[in-house]
Amino acid sequence: MTNRKFLFAGAAPLALALSGCMGGGAVPSASTPITTTEAQQGAEYHPQFLEQFGGAMTGSQAQYVEQVGKNIAVQSGLGNARESFTVSLLNSPVNNAFAVPGGYIYTTRQLVTLMNNEAELAGVMGHEVGHVAARHSQRRQQTAQRNSIIGILGAIGSSVLLGNSGIGETVSRTFLQGTQLLTLRFSRSQETQADDLGIQYLTSAGYDPRAMGTVLASLAAQNSLDAQLQGRDNASVPEWASTHPDPASRVARALSAAQGLPGSVTNRDTFLSRIDGLLYGDDPSQGVIEGSDFIHPELRLKFTAPQGFYMVNSSSAVSVNGQSGQAKLTLAPYNGDLDSYIRAQFTALGGENNNLAPQSIERTTVNGIRAAYGQARVNNGNSQVDVTIFAYEFANDRAYHFAAITPAGRANTFNTMFQSMRRISANEAAQVIPRRLDVVTVQRGDTVAGLARRMAYDDGQVARFRVLNGLRSDEGLIAGQKVKIVVRGR
Repeated sequence: MTNRKFLFAGAAPLALALSGCMGGGAVPSASTPITTTEAQQGAEYHPQFLEQFGGAMTGSQAQYVEQVGKNIAVQSGLGNARESFTVSLLNSPVNNAFAVPGGYIYTTRQLVTLMNNEAELAGVMGHEVGHVAARHSQRRQQTAQRNSIIGILGAIGSSVLLGNSGIGETVSRTFLQGTQLLTLRFSRSQETQADDLGIQYLTSAGYDPRAMGTVLASLAAQNSLDAQLQGRDNASVPEWASTHPDPASRVARALSAAQGLPGSVTNRDTFLSRIDGLLYGDDPSQGVIEGSDFIHPELRLKFTAPQGFYMVNSSSAVSVNGQSGQAKLTLAPYNGDLDSYIRAQFTALGGENNNLAPQSIERTTVNGIRAAYGQARVNNGNSQVDVTIFAYEFANDRAYHFAAITPAGRANTFNTMFQSMRRISANEAAQVIPRRLDVVTVQRGDTVAGLARRMAYDDGQVARFRVLNGLRSDEGLIAGQKVKIVVRGR
């Protein structure tokens, strides 16, 4: 959640947006160049993607990712690929990668920190190039438009609770515009197509083609670990929080597809040395999640999620997710009138064709902050949901609000969170120090447990260390090898 422009966009994707290519339908000729129309469309959406996902990083690490991405793009045969592709390293704490028409390829810095060699980075980039080559985004847009586009985490993020009718349909239509159309969930056949094309590009470039399978395995392990740490019942990424399928089902297939293919280059040490020092997890300028607390040192605010819920931070908003409801914190234009502010948020959620309005608006004070809230009960097929907007005035021209959805009668689910919002002092803000990757060389006598104790976390240190380095539960360390740890540092 950035302090620049705090847009209320769609879901912050959790699963790898590695999308798909060689298994479903005819693939356009690999030599078909990017068209002028595609290039124009990509150029239109590119700044929106950058804004929604934390902006493009600069410096040597971003240049390295761009270099590897363009080198693998050359293998696609999409005309003059090196110049035709734009490769961006996004300042986002979620594990994801994207592609949009026109040769625009993106990977988040968080996904890069999960990789363990250059071949894996090339595999992710190749997968995204495969989506461009197979024109998957265009096909998904056409399908979505034909089917009225129902289902991505819309305005406040809940196709699960809102369903496909009434307010749910309207909210989805209202917010599934622009970049949301281009990040719709790819079909299984498109995912396998992109995996296969990525493997093909890896082989052509001389990389180890197994890298596609190993990076998917790391992502599946990270998803499982996140589920465990967040107290979720299973390791799969919730449907409403993902633009792409869980990677676990694709690992075995990718490894099998790579079997017997030529190519052995991984450039492991080079890769690790180039990403050393990369920001890990939340960027303090966008706020940070520490356990059940969200702290924004620049906006000077803090709140606590309810027990049993987990948070996902993005440059757009902070989402709070659980089995009994979902909420998001964001802001909107404010003119000093909390009542009109709240009514405007209900109107935005309802869209043009729904007269969504609060039953009443109640004023209150939360930890010295002027606040107000409103609720509405909405029919959702055979059930009902409660929609709550809880707003806080931080200045005459600045307000923030939670938008929450719960099953009918459960609106109090988020009461403790609403009441936990408070301002933080300059001293508290100064205590927020980012995490970064530190690449170290294993010394004789070093153990997994010993190095894991240096991880800048209070929980799951060994598990985090193993997943970060792609180590199996029974795998040890070898003196002289490079490994990643996560430390505090500016």
